[in-house]
Amino acid sequence: MTAPIDQAELLRRARGRTRTPAPGTPAAGPVPRGTAPGPAPLSHAQQRMWLMDRLGQGGPRYHVPLATRLRGPLDRDALAAALTGLTARHHILRTRYGHQDDRPHQEPAPAVAVPLPVRDATPEDAAALLHAEAARPFDLAAGPALRALLLRHAPDDHTLLLTIHHIAVDGGSLPVLAEELGALYAAAAEGRPAGLPEPELQYADYARWERARDDRLAEAAAARAARLSGAGPLPLLRPVPPGTPERRAVLHSAPLTADTMDGLRRLGARHGATAFTVVLAAAFAALRAATGGSDLVLGCAGGHRARPELRRLIGLQVNTLPVRARLPEPEGDPAFTELLAVVRTALLDAQEHHEVPFDLVVERLGAAARGADGTPLLAVSCDLVHPVEPLTLPGLTAEAVEVDLGLAKFGLTLLVEDGPRPRCLLQHDPAALDGATARRLHAVFAELLTAVATDADRPLSRLPGERLPGEQPVGEHHPEHHHPEHRHPAVAALLADPRVTDAALHLAEHGPALAYATVSGPVAPSGAELRAALRRRLAEPGTLPLAVTLLDRIPRRPDGALDPGRLPGAPTAHLDTVREVFAELLGARPPAEGDFFGLGGHSLVAVQLAERLRARLGLPLTGLDVLERRTPRALAALLAERAAERGTAARRPASDIRATPVTRTGTVLLTGASGGVGAALLQELVAQGRPVRALVRPESAHLVAGAGVEVAEGDLADRDSLRRAVEGAETVIHAACTFTEHAVDLAAMRTLVEGWRGTGGFVFVSSIDAYGRPQPGEVPEGGPSAGPLTPYGQAKLDCERILLDAAPSAPGPVAVVRSPIVWGPHRRLRDQLRWGATGALYQAALAGRPILLPEPAAGWAGASWVHSAALARAVTASLGHAPGRIVNAVTGHVSWADFTAELVRLLGSSSTVAHGPDAEAELLRPWFYRADALAGPLTPEPGEDWRAVLAAMTAEPAGAH
Repeated sequence: MTAPIDQAELLRRARGRTRTPAPGTPAAGPVPRGTAPGPAPLSHAQQRMWLMDRLGQGGPRYHVPLATRLRGPLDRDALAAALTGLTARHHILRTRYGHQDDRPHQEPAPAVAVPLPVRDATPEDAAALLHAEAARPFDLAAGPALRALLLRHAPDDHTLLLTIHHIAVDGGSLPVLAEELGALYAAAAEGRPAGLPEPELQYADYARWERARDDRLAEAAAARAARLSGAGPLPLLRPVPPGTPERRAVLHSAPLTADTMDGLRRLGARHGATAFTVVLAAAFAALRAATGGSDLVLGCAGGHRARPELRRLIGLQVNTLPVRARLPEPEGDPAFTELLAVVRTALLDAQEHHEVPFDLVVERLGAAARGADGTPLLAVSCDLVHPVEPLTLPGLTAEAVEVDLGLAKFGLTLLVEDGPRPRCLLQHDPAALDGATARRLHAVFAELLTAVATDADRPLSRLPGERLPGEQPVGEHHPEHHHPEHRHPAVAALLADPRVTDAALHLAEHGPALAYATVSGPVAPSGAELRAALRRRLAEPGTLPLAVTLLDRIPRRPDGALDPGRLPGAPTAHLDTVREVFAELLGARPPAEGDFFGLGGHSLVAVQLAERLRARLGLPLTGLDVLERRTPRALAALLAERAAERGTAARRPASDIRATPVTRTGTVLLTGASGGVGAALLQELVAQGRPVRALVRPESAHLVAGAGVEVAEGDLADRDSLRRAVEGAETVIHAACTFTEHAVDLAAMRTLVEGWRGTGGFVFVSSIDAYGRPQPGEVPEGGPSAGPLTPYGQAKLDCERILLDAAPSAPGPVAVVRSPIVWGPHRRLRDQLRWGATGALYQAALAGRPILLPEPAAGWAGASWVHSAALARAVTASLGHAPGRIVNAVTGHVSWADFTAELVRLLGSSSTVAHGPDAEAELLRPWFYRADALAGPLTPEPGEDWRAVLAAMTAEPAGAH
């Protein structure tokens, strides 16, 4: 246990009566004034944001939305002028972020007028519009990091939303921003200069100053890493795979009384502590009871604004402070006040080193920054927050509007909100902590705060608290499988997961084992997610497989034993090159199984390693691949797999493409070309002789390269790449979709529509889900949508409106093609049998389980579907339709009874089929969709009937991956 610091010494330090830096903290003079010309480095905090964005792990969770309801006579021109003046004063608000020679940099863009779009919206519609705008992605490479939207509810009633990327601001920046915006607005409205003094510093000055101290900061980081050495992550939390792009948050809230808050403040004052310290101690106490642990680490926010020259600087000046507290042991039954003294000392120790960047500490910790299961050491945070203040403008009544994007930065966050209506809050990522455990922990935290506010001297054993369950132990072998390889612990652990229907392990002669699994359920776990689960479940050394690869089915011999000859392996053709690049960046040639983090790797090195390997080998690789695979052998295996995919794509038989020469009419931009629908569209366009530009992610570029195809590497979330891709394209066929990140889909559609200048037409491949749940019967083309719509259907409808609203002024015709389930002989389309309406039926037939369908009396129920080749013909044919046309692309309709009977036959299944009222509600689909306009191109060609395509999709694919 750390000895508590004497209270007089604590107060002396807190009041700043000594300027002696704490041991291990680098001394520094004031930040030099005067911005140097040219690009500047990123601060450590900015680099963390940039890397999250670069790795696809940032997104809206690092957006800062500020929404204010403004009632009164708003001067919109003055507001626009004030926003423009604000960005002119503070370069960071118009800075863009590029990179060169493996290093990111920042440089302000020229000062220009800030757009202030105005949209009419009822107060009831405002919440959805504010959420969509706040979640819309930023393009950090192009900038700026601030945008505005004004919703007009009535002539004297508006809601202003400012959305700022966290790379440009922190909480301490917002009061300065709000104050200056009010002054600039008043000056513009009155037609006079604002009279604000010029900023003494720009954020680039601060970034250069911090980077000039990197050597000393690195030494201090080593000392802080030693302070954290030996600590482990919170046992309650499950590991979240690094490839998870968005971490959804669940928020639990309970009111606290004003008396409780006053009691917490009085308790702190009696013990020389702030109210936040008391809240942090209560969080430690709740987690101590929940886990039984006495050595815990929590994170809190620290800042650099103690320096006078930084107090009015707008920019990211926060740092994550890990607070490690060795709490009193249960023996002797200590009081809460004793725990408070320990936490106070630990917090002061962390705050004394607030200038040491946490990312440097993580680098020095290496593999110790994560537990054995991959969970970060710092996955839990705590804070005392206050309600967001509104943006006040002279002459207007202002009221803050909450915009919650529902995203988590940590696996678990314990919060207290102090204000007119104080609350106890718990936010958690459901992937890291289950809801039942989170609710119980939240209740304990709220009760504990109330208890210590009235009597903090009672023993911890008499305070609220309970031991909460962690991960369940590995269960027995899956009852449906008894093959010899299931004796391996990894296979048993996989089969204990309810989402896994079969699993196998291949023990190679050299190197780690490789695991394979088939999965079921409404949401597909990735191989990385399954391997992360294995990390926490397998305690025996050497039992963790190198990777878990998902298959449609495990290849087995007639006697049921595993057939290793048909398993994808892990070739090591690129292993030497991978190890060489590891050595270049990390200083030593690693073993084939060397762990990336254990070798000193971190996020920036992952990006650099991927870029070097990609340039050297000509194969696609991303920084996220490095974080997920982690060892040279695993990366070499991935590269070999992608090289094989490229070879397969290059060897595509000419007979696969119908040779129908058509006069070239200009470049066609095709999005989603590496997917099942996009592959069919690409084949059709090439067959027609059209020049195609295919937008694909870098890791999939090799799948589309070929004669007549220009590859445009990019991503829906990368608006800059979309603008480059659409530039000069005469025709656009937009077939890509994220399926889940609807804000990204909407932003991508806007970017493509705004950037298209050709006359050849724009076709959006939408979904019949945009119709919602219409009245039973036939659904005509372009008929009205009927609620409720699924989130996916609503996103498709919103994308359609963006295109159709632009139709009157568009340079060429536009059309929307709505398609149902798409079937075809493509590996991506095979997933249509696993998930959604058909998934439960397919998985039940595959496992031989009984299948329950809706009662025949309920009327016809089944699936509308389209063959991918027919959809491709229909989409290209729709380019000639009149502007603004909505058409359907439906090959036919098949009842669930016929579909299930055919599945059972094709799979040789023993499933029995019955009808009853308890059938899945998702199967109650009584709609027929008309497709009159495209009836010609949709006419099935030989091999395009539903039984033939179903047989092709259930057949064992070459390579089984």
